Amino acid sequence: MKKTSQFEGDRIAKVLARAGICSRRDAERMIADGRISVNGRRLDTPAFNVKPEDNITVDGKPVGEPDPPRLWRYHKPTGLVTTERDPDGRPTVFQKLPAALPRVNAVGRLDINTEGLLLLTNDGGMKRFLELPTTGWLRRYRVRAFGKADEARLKALKKGIEIDGVRYRSIEATLERVQGGNVWLSMALREGKNREIKKVLEALDLKVNRLIRLSFGPFQLGNLESGKVEEVPRRVLRQQLGKNWQAIVDGTVPNEKIEEQAEGQSSGRAKNPSKNMPSNRSNNRFKEKPKGAKRDDFKGKATRKPRKPDGKNASDKR
Repeated sequence: MKKTSQFEGDRIAKVLARAGICSRRDAERMIADGRISVNGRRLDTPAFNVKPEDNITVDGKPVGEPDPPRLWRYHKPTGLVTTERDPDGRPTVFQKLPAALPRVNAVGRLDINTEGLLLLTNDGGMKRFLELPTTGWLRRYRVRAFGKADEARLKALKKGIEIDGVRYRSIEATLERVQGGNVWLSMALREGKNREIKKVLEALDLKVNRLIRLSFGPFQLGNLESGKVEEVPRRVLRQQLGKNWQAIVDGTVPNEKIEEQAEGQSSGRAKNPSKNMPSNRSNNRFKEKPKGAKRDDFKGKATRKPRKPDGKNASDKR
């Protein structure tokens, strides 16, 4: 039986995203810039399908078969922007990643002054799935803000809030402690609109001066040190993504199908992640944890494949 490729009949932008070259949107820009060729012909439109036998090149370098989908936890420090290239010349997350890492994309974004857990993946399908609003995984944060917290107003955020005509859905907000003129809060939300926490707290007369993401769905920051990267074991991915895992591997599930399958996970019900993931207690590292506290993050080491110098993966240097 003839072996078929997952690329057969796929749009060129999808193929490039699956190979980890770029996002679909970036692929369209690269095509417009004349950087993509198929069988020696330079493309001028993203409305182009490719087959297994087609020879695809980016900037003259051949595109190989994609690596299996992988996911990394990264502890983003403050002072970095979550973008490939910054027009203002500010340092980016991707400039600080280890050189041994393959080309990766960020799952969502964190503001320049926000620190904590940022997920990275080499796979466009996984990135889209994790970012879908219908996936609905809970994102937990620890927040320090200047001002006096009104616990009744914080509790009312559970019903959502409207600010300047923008409706923000349910947010869990709890006062942890008061520290001088600041308060420490625990916050959890599923939506993650642009600068949502800062805007919501400003409406409550609180000014955020430190924001730490502790978790994204079942994936925890744990005791991962600032600036460090650690791969999520594949068995954990299979467990947490359920029936979507094989579809992501094959690149066969269209967006609307993924959304339907994600409905069952929209309540944030992870499949017992505590056996393989760091518990929320590990996030007490931000609560002046005593020296010698037990680490409970991943035990396994990431196995990273060095980037090949021959340009086989046609990735841009960071």
